[in-house]
Amino acid sequence: MKVVTNHIDVKTRAENDIVDITEEVQRAVGDSGVRAGIATIFVPGSTAALTTIEFEPGLKEDFPRMLDRVAPAEIEYEHEKRWQDGNGRSHVKAALVGPSLTVPFVDGGNLTLGTWQQIVLVELDTRARSRRIVIQIVGE
Repeated sequence: MKVVTNHIDVKTRAENDIVDITEEVQRAVGDSGVRAGIATIFVPGSTAALTTIEFEPGLKEDFPRMLDRVAPAEIEYEHEKRWQDGNGRSHVKAALVGPSLTVPFVDGGNLTLGTWQQIVLVELDTRARSRRIVIQIVGE
């Protein structure tokens, strides 16, 4: 068994920015020399998330709208009362979506994603951020 750790650096524009990182993850897996296994993709921090989505204009609008219905800007958050940083909803949204994904890969490093499925970083903080995403590849 082999374990390889890699990183992707991404700059986001602020809340609701969705960035397709599929190609970068595929490249990291391909460059690892591991032929079959799993890739765990993780974003450190508590105001960003990772998921899979069909990365197309409609869903790029629908997904943030759904999160806004779950954690709207106009309600009170205890986090904001304590820290006054304006991103209580960002923490709630990120916790719901989650900070990591595990994607199997086969046949010399090919991710097993569906035809219309991409890996995306979802920025949920209220400001632009620089994110360093960790990719840990495990397999043979």
